[in-house]
Amino acid sequence: MTASLLLALVALALVDSTSFGTLGIPVYLLLALKERPVLRMAVYLATVSVFYFAVGVGLMLGLSTVFDQVGQVLQGRTWYWVEAVVGVAMFVVSFWFDPKRRKPKPPRPPKVGAGTGSMVALGVTAALVEVATMVPYLAAVGMMTSAGLTPVEWVPILAGYVIVMIVPALLLLVVRAFAWTWLRPKLERVNAWITKNKTEAIGWALGIVGFLLARDGIANLFFK
Repeated sequence: MTASLLLALVALALVDSTSFGTLGIPVYLLLALKERPVLRMAVYLATVSVFYFAVGVGLMLGLSTVFDQVGQVLQGRTWYWVEAVVGVAMFVVSFWFDPKRRKPKPPRPPKVGAGTGSMVALGVTAALVEVATMVPYLAAVGMMTSAGLTPVEWVPILAGYVIVMIVPALLLLVVRAFAWTWLRPKLERVNAWITKNKTEAIGWALGIVGFLLARDGIANLFFK
């Protein structure tokens, strides 16, 4: 595994860490939860992490099987052309999410139940909703698959990716436990910003991932 691949995966994980499920809902929960907030938030983040990891393992195994069956069709220059074209297309589409073009509708805040079981249900629901839009995660899985990593290599990398995804929320959780009075007004401003700029954030995510895919494809096509 090359250093450039590792850096690209870290960048994608950081983009994923700003999604509504990994940051938006945690910020809302920190403001809304009154009873055992730290424990219930930890349950939510653990649920999201396990779900994403399980999906990643399934995708890696499935994509590896497809790659083995298709053989050279999706490898070599053909794969890099596909990667470059998809990356450029994603980068162009990202401009469609410009707030000047679209008026984003703020998402409805999730309903918060009383027990930790509700946190598990909320985590699964949030992850399921985002499966169709987890573009950075899918791109990361594609990169690992095309790099030909063995399970011994990609399993810890995938686990690390998922951990990086929830690091911002974990940091907020730690601060919530020790400095809530200081943190609360800042979280309220962050929550308002996320609600207002969710659509623009999707555009940024598409643009960043598209750039990374296009850069990797073009670099392998013309500079190797």
